[in-house]
Amino acid sequence: MTLDQFRSVADRVLEPIVAGAEALGLSPNTVSVVAFGFALVAAGAFASASPAAPGWYVVGGLAVFLNGSLDLLDGQLARQQGVESESGDFLDHALDRYADVAIVGGLAAGIGRFDLGLAAVTGVLLTSYMGTQIQAVGLGRTYGGLLGRADRIAIVGVVAFLAPVAPDRILGLPLVGWLLVFLAVVGHVTAIQRFLGAWSDLD
Repeated sequence: MTLDQFRSVADRVLEPIVAGAEALGLSPNTVSVVAFGFALVAAGAFASASPAAPGWYVVGGLAVFLNGSLDLLDGQLARQQGVESESGDFLDHALDRYADVAIVGGLAAGIGRFDLGLAAVTGVLLTSYMGTQIQAVGLGRTYGGLLGRADRIAIVGVVAFLAPVAPDRILGLPLVGWLLVFLAVVGHVTAIQRFLGAWSDLD
């Protein structure tokens, strides 16, 4: 994972936003639910995108970035308010997985390639599953591997902004198709990396 290395920087950037959220009386769980709402907006926008309506990719990209930003905010808000809990952590993880499925599903629907969508979403979910299993067996939350959720969100958002100006086909696939291939391959590689790393630590 690469972007997770800058988590402390992101926390500092979010400090004034956390203060604003607290002033508004928002709870971490509320922020988690709103973040999930933006994931659904992204999914709908991506599913609606087409060569005739490429602007939906930009809408989806913005919604993805908002989802990722709020996903950082809820945890920091919980720490600020001193209300960190297992139930809040569970809700956050559950909504993140549904958000991942929605976003990848929307991307696949937009280009009509549900085969690539299935390959991508299994890679994404197995990456996350390995992470939670590593935590469950007591090895902490440093999951390792090539691609974490922060990286996925950033890559999906950037590709969404590039999609309207990219060629219709690149070696037979639209840019979003190659994004799904990337998520599938790197997701499964990351899941295997996490499995092997945890297995060696448990051995």
